[in-house]
Order: sequence, then C-alpha cells, then structure tokens
Amino acid sequence: MGAAKSTRAGGSTSAPRAREPGEQEEAPGAMASPPAAHNPTEVQMSQLVLPCHTNHRGELSTGQLLKWIDTAACLSAERHAGCPCVTASMDDIYFEHTISQPSASPAGQRDGRSALGVGQVVNIKAKVNRAFNSSMEVGIQVSYEDLCSGKHCSICKAYATFVAQGPLGSKVRLEPLIPQTEEEKIEYSIAAERRRMRLVHKDTLKDLLTSSPQETELETRDGSGAVPAERTRVESVELVLPPHANHQGNTFGGQIMAWMENVATIAASRLCHAHPTLRAIEMFHFRGPSQVGDRLVLKAIVNNAFKNSMEVGVCAEAYGQEMSVSRRHINSAFMTFVVLDQQGQPRTLPMVAPEPGDGERRYREASARKKIRLDRKYVVSCKQTEVPLSVPWDQSNKVYLSYNNVSALKMLVAKANWALAREKEKVRMYTLEEDKFLSFRIEISVCIPASRAFSLLSNLRRRHEWDSHYVSAELVQKVDDDDMIYHVVSQKLRNENKPQDFVILASRRKPCSKGDPYVVAFRSVTLPTHPARAEFTRGETLCSGFCIWPESQDTSKVAYYNQAMPGYLTYVTTNVAGLSSDICSTFEACEKFLLKNKEDLISRLQDF
Repeated sequence: MGAAKSTRAGGSTSAPRAREPGEQEEAPGAMASPPAAHNPTEVQMSQLVLPCHTNHRGELSTGQLLKWIDTAACLSAERHAGCPCVTASMDDIYFEHTISQPSASPAGQRDGRSALGVGQVVNIKAKVNRAFNSSMEVGIQVSYEDLCSGKHCSICKAYATFVAQGPLGSKVRLEPLIPQTEEEKIEYSIAAERRRMRLVHKDTLKDLLTSSPQETELETRDGSGAVPAERTRVESVELVLPPHANHQGNTFGGQIMAWMENVATIAASRLCHAHPTLRAIEMFHFRGPSQVGDRLVLKAIVNNAFKNSMEVGVCAEAYGQEMSVSRRHINSAFMTFVVLDQQGQPRTLPMVAPEPGDGERRYREASARKKIRLDRKYVVSCKQTEVPLSVPWDQSNKVYLSYNNVSALKMLVAKANWALAREKEKVRMYTLEEDKFLSFRIEISVCIPASRAFSLLSNLRRRHEWDSHYVSAELVQKVDDDDMIYHVVSQKLRNENKPQDFVILASRRKPCSKGDPYVVAFRSVTLPTHPARAEFTRGETLCSGFCIWPESQDTSKVAYYNQAMPGYLTYVTTNVAGLSSDICSTFEACEKFLLKNKEDLISRLQDF
C-alpha cells in the first residue's frame, strides 16, 4: 500500500504546471486538457477501460477502480511529501454509477445509472487537501467519459489518508499546505473536521450499541426462512508478488482493497444467489503493512441483511511463512450490496441468521452502522440548501451534526465574494448574496487574547450580557466538551406578539494548527424534550457563529457570520442598507463585554 508508478497500462497521469502571472483562473469542468493546476499536488489520471479491467458483464470491476483511485491518491501525496507514502485509510465511498446494469438494457435505463464498460474512460483527479504532522488528507474525484457521446458523469468522491515514510519506515514531518483558491480553502478548513470525525467513529458506534435494544431483528420478525450466516462465509488466500507492491516492497493499498472487494462480492452472492451490486464501502483502515512474499488471508461474511441491502464484513490478515501460526490483522472494511431486478430496482433479500456470540455482535453492529450511514449521508452529503433547518438530534448522528455545523460555517467563511457594505468606527460589515441566501459578516478588532474571546463567546449563557436580543439561554444538554445544546429565548420581533425561542447546537473548535481560527458554530436542532410551545414563536438558524483570529498575543479579530433565510431578510434589510445603530451598538457592547471580562479569573478558568 502506498507508492505507485506514474503510468499504468491503459492510462496516464498528468503533472501540473505552474500558473503564469496574470493567467486567468478557470472553473473546474472537463477533465481533458486541464488548465494549470492551482494545487501543486494535483494529479490527473485517465484510464481507458480495457477487457482485462472488466467483470463477466463487461463492466469495470470495482476492485480495478479502487486500485486506480489508490494509485492517483498516492502520487498526489508523494508530490507533497517528497518521499514514499503509504495508505492509512480510505473514507466511505458511495458509488453513483459504478457496477450497474448495462445502459443498453431496460434495467440500466430505468435505474438511471450507466455502466462503465469497455471503451469508456475513467478520469481521476486527486490532490492533497491538508497536511497535518505526518499524515495528509487527499481528496479524490472520479468521473467517467463516454468517448462516443462526449457525456461526462460522476462516479464517486473519496477522501484518503496517507502517511509519509522515511528510512526504515520512520515517520516524516510534513510541510504545511497553503491553499490558494476558494475551493481549496474550503477543503483545507473542513479537512480538520473530517479528521476529527474519523477519530471518534468507533466511539460513535460504541455509544449507539450501548443505547440500542439488545434484541436482534430475528427476535422481532419471523425469521423462520433466514439463511444461516455461516453459509455466506468466504476465505481466500493471495500471495503478494512484486507486481502487487511498490518499490519499497509494501503491498499497494489499492491491491489489498481489490482483493477484499472480490471476496465480499462472493459472500454477498452466496446469500442472494445472484450477481450483487456494490453501492457503498465503509472506511478501509490499514492497521499495518504487508510485503512481497506475504500470504494474505481474506475473510468475508454477510453480517446482516436488511430489506433491500446487505452488509458484508471483510478483513485481511498477513503471515510470512506457510507454517506460521501468527497472523497480522492488516485491514478491515464493511461493504453494502444490493441486488437489482430487471427494472433496475433493489430486490427484497432473505434474512440472515447470525451465529451465536461474535455473529450476533456483528449482526447488531451492522444495524448500528446502517443507522449511522443513513444519518451521516442525510446530514453530511446534502447540499446546504437541501438540509432542513432543524435536524432531529440523535445519539447516532451527533458527530455528523457537529461536523455539519462547523463545516457549514467554515465554508461560509471561505467564500471569496464578500462585499464591504459599511464601516463605522471599529465595526465593519460585509454581505454576500448567493442563491436564496443573504449572508452577512461583522468584524471588530478587540484587545483581548483569542483564547479568552473564544471562552467568553462560546458560552451562550452569558450572551445576554452584551446582546440585547437574547433574554436567556438554558443549557439543555452537554454532549461533550465541544458541543452543547441550548434553549434560547429572544426578544419579540417586529410585528410579533410573543418572543422567539430556539433550540441551538453550539459547536466549538480550537485551532488545529497555526493560522486556524477559533470557531463557535450555531445551528438549530430538534429535541423531543423541547417541542415548540404556544407562548413562543419557534425560530430557526441554519448557519451562524463566530470565528476568532489572533492578530497578536493580546489582540484578536472577532467576526460574526449569519446565513439569513428569506424569513429573516426583512429583519436585516435596514441593517444591510446602512449598518443600523442596532447592529453597531450590539458589537460595541460585545467589545465592552470582552474587555470587561478578559481578566476575570472565574471566566478564565471556566471552560465549559
């Protein structure tokens, strides 16, 4: 896993060139003949699908696609690191057009999906989004091109983590990456949130299993016709040869992923007695390397079957000698399959009867992972304009709501078209108009350390001390040290005869590295314990919050952002037109509050 050749049979990669002074930036579009890459780590690969890359139906195999993805991503990582890199993990992948029924068939047409077949081109673009100490996140975009029709279509988007390796496998400290374009700044900022989400994934699953009922689906439904999970078990061995490895002798991560996909497909086929379609892969996590000469034992079994989909668990173990009894667990993943009928619709699948012990544990974990996947896809994958204002708060989606909360604010901060609307004394107001949103940003410089301003502004229970619109803020739930849920009551709005109330998730983040701001993000959520009440008008906020940048050891730039929905525009119209005294006085009060409390020992020690 890791380093790969720069060219492969049937395809090519292109090296980026430096943009000349004054050269115009072009919007991302077609993959052919790309303009100058803004990110020096960008790698573009184009692969012509040949018969040797396809399965029995003449469609590009997912295993081959995974190998290409890993190759392109590794080349990008090595551009930045300047040394060999190895794959540490690959985030969830949702396939949009890969491994479907042929487009010429009724199934392919009705399903709205196109098969990747012989003669088509797969285009892969990979670039480093952010470098941390010794690891880096690489973003990968995959599309396909029909050379006859000229049609381009997205296949999938993925994020991989690579680790730079020095002599004898030692870790290499990486240079920071400096983003240039608006898109790169957004990906750079959100990469820290994705990293945080990866680190807490296991805890999220554990918490959900603890809070979920222990009975299995077989105990609540008629499982008389269930298929024993043991019948789907697959075990296969592969010998790692030089073509499977890089110049350091480590097995390519993409090759291991391809072998794992192969045994997972066999296990799924044994349950449904048909050719299954791979729809999603949940995070590949490489626990250790394997080398040329290793034997890889690949194991797969159907963990659970739902109405229209099934989860297959697969793991890879390595050992060095034929008689060796000790095996190294080097990778594991979970793959979701469906079976399509002649109309391209998912078929109903038979139930699975888990084995006692570990089988029942895997069965329950598969149900928990399905819920997490659905919540994550709903919260994280939706476009900003498609996410409902108040998303229900749940134990399974807390990490992803927090991610969405912070990343939405960071995306707003990274926008490039902010226009200065008015400047009055220390307060500066900017506006941004796009789609159906009107966003505004208010900035002020304050003589207070950024960490102190962060501590004070992230505590909504004290906001009424400087914001006259706030009446009270009750802490409803302390999710963890970084996320709180508040019930906020505000003043009556114009033409309203009762006050507004909000249920708000407040997510705060300290800087991940030098140059990052302190972040306090707000968004509305729904709690069963706090439904809308007759004495209040329930208000909602989609994206708002503070970013605080240190300007010096004792001075900070405090910026407040708010993405206003149409219902809020009437309220802010006068402020946008002339920076009304209302907003101005509010932020002057905010400055006085920060200055008054910057030496407050109680507030200094308080870190809710």
